[in-house]
Amino acid sequence: MTTTSARQALVIGASRGLGLVLVNELARRGWRVIATTRQATPAWNDGVEAEALEMTSPEELAALRERLAGRRLDLLFVNAAIDRGDLTIDEVPTDMFTEVMITNALSPLRALAALRDLVRPGGTVAVMTSEQGSISLNTEGGYELYKASKAALNQLMRSYATRHADDGHTKLLIDPGHNRTRLGGPDAPLVPEESVPAVVDVLETQAGAPGLRFLDRHGEPVPW
Repeated sequence: MTTTSARQALVIGASRGLGLVLVNELARRGWRVIATTRQATPAWNDGVEAEALEMTSPEELAALRERLAGRRLDLLFVNAAIDRGDLTIDEVPTDMFTEVMITNALSPLRALAALRDLVRPGGTVAVMTSEQGSISLNTEGGYELYKASKAALNQLMRSYATRHADDGHTKLLIDPGHNRTRLGGPDAPLVPEESVPAVVDVLETQAGAPGLRFLDRHGEPVPW
């Protein structure tokens, strides 16, 4: 890891919720942060550099890669997820299934593929996931499409890690817990301002570790 003042991160999906708090926490710790949003620039801390991106667009990902040519990242973090309600899988329309899978599983891995060569040797590639993507922990009903999309994301990240096992990057799947965000709902037990600093602790502690890990916000392994 380079010195604190020189560390640079790119956070994909930082307009609100966990992504917004993550960007501000990294900036507070002295990271130089490039943050992407689909709309107007949110209330980021000073020193955050904004980039426009619709992550589901391969053309916009390619354009972002060109704009960032020559940058060297210590951290590439992809944060993106949608939920379309608590339906059983037989109730899910095909277009809804496609939308959720493209946003939650396909597009994060496309983002990694497009941007991974900006990450320096020894840097970290991380994706925000959820313990709801754990197959072994799926013992309660509900939210079947969301769970399936996160399980698909985790599986695709495992394939990515296998394919790029020798690139020198730390690879992380991070479960931040159930937070009060637009996605998590108003009754969630956690707030991002408390859980995200723990997530950043994990990112900083794990930097330089080989292989892929699926970890919670405390750095504990989450069962696959």
